[in-house]
Parts: sequence; C-alpha cells; structure tokens
Amino acid sequence: MGLLSNRISKESLKPGDHIYSWRTAYIYAHHGIYIGDDKVVHFTRHGQEVGTGTVLDILLLSSVPAHSTVPCPNCTMQQDGQGVIVSCLKCFLAGGILYRFEYAVRPALFLAKVRGGTCTLAVSDSSEIVVYRAKYLLENGFGCYNVFKNNCEDFAIYCKTALLIVDQGTMGQSGQAASIIGGPLAAVLSTPMRLVTTNIYGMAATAVGVYCASRYAADIGMRRDVVKVSAEDLTRRLATGLLQVSEPQISAAPIQAIQ
Repeated sequence: MGLLSNRISKESLKPGDHIYSWRTAYIYAHHGIYIGDDKVVHFTRHGQEVGTGTVLDILLLSSVPAHSTVPCPNCTMQQDGQGVIVSCLKCFLAGGILYRFEYAVRPALFLAKVRGGTCTLAVSDSSEIVVYRAKYLLENGFGCYNVFKNNCEDFAIYCKTALLIVDQGTMGQSGQAASIIGGPLAAVLSTPMRLVTTNIYGMAATAVGVYCASRYAADIGMRRDVVKVSAEDLTRRLATGLLQVSEPQISAAPIQAIQ
C-alpha cells in the first residue's frame, strides 16, 4: 500500500478484495467487494450515497456520477437499484479510478492516511470467506442503508471481517463516517486550546491531533465494543429486529460474543 494512494490496476484484482472509487470532487467514495469474473457486490441506496436527511444529501447528490442511458450489456444493475446488488466493475467504478482498501495496516501508516475510508487496523478473513459473505448478503440483504450508520463501506468491512458494532449509542465502523464526524469534532475539541496558545499553527496541529486520535479510536480494528457475527446470524437478527443500526457516537464497551 502506498502512503499517498491505494490505487491499483484492474489486472491486480483478486476475488475477495475490498475496492472503492472516489466520486466527483472526492467528497465520498463508493465501496464494494470484488467477487471475480468482473463482478462487484456492493450496498447502495437507489444507486447513490444519500440518506442522511440533512443538507449533506445535496452535496452527495452533486457528486453522483451521471448514469448512462444505454443499458450495460455486462450486468443487470439498475439505476434505481438499492440494497445489496451486483454489477460489473465498469458500472461500479462509474468512470472513477480503482482503489483497494487495505487491512491490518500498522498504526503509524493508518495515522499517516489523513483521509478516512482507505484502510483499517482490522485483520481480514480469507478471500473465500469474504466472497461467501458478499454472495450470501446479495441474496439475503444487509438491512436499511444509512450514509452514517450503515453504508457501503460498513458492508464491505463486514464482508471482510464479520465484525459489527451492535450496541446502540455507538458509531458505525466506516472510516468515511469517522472522517465526516471527526473533522468537526476535532475543531470543536481543539477550540479550548486557544486559551493555551494563540498561535494558529499550534491550534491547527492540535486540531489534527484530536482528529487523528478520534479516527484511531473509532477504527473497527481498535474498538472493544465489537462482536464477530456470522452472515446467517446477522440476517436472522436483522429480520427479527434484534440488531439495530448503530448511532454515530463513540463508546467503549468490552468485547462480547453473540450467542
């Protein structure tokens, strides 16, 4: 993995890879699991990353790539498709550049990646298990989409690790959510430092430090309030309401196992 970019060539793709592509203006990235044969399984809401119920939806909609009016001969992806869907790699990328999300990265490298949603400290399961989970959820679903609480990155991370945050009042595992929330949070938390230093560079360094610390603490590989949940158990609990979408707040509960 490069320090500045996770960009890869299509030739280096392997089944089970967690891939993503930045959308217009790099406001957000769309994530999915490559399952081979030029196919990607991914989680979406009407083909685009909306659903916050806030003004942020306007920004996200403005960055959605235009869909071609010509049906793709290589896949059956529909423009209004939602939930867990499968599409060809070209439709998934939507004209964007291909990147690979990295797992089990060193803490120093994780912190060097200032933008969230590109890597994690968590360890991936084997490619065969990852592909199985993606295909299983394609048939059985991954709950309701929410850009902060249950998004495409959350889906891909779950397929790779089977880790979930199940306690209410906690933040979802996606790095994009941590970046969106962590940036303003860092600015707020660093504001009291103006009482210690009036140097703009010192305040900026403090804000960056707080932001990086919040990203590090929120990463799925560092949190202690996560459990390993099988795909079968996940869908059963979603169907019966025993699993709820996580709220965008940070907590620190001990590791537990779902019975």
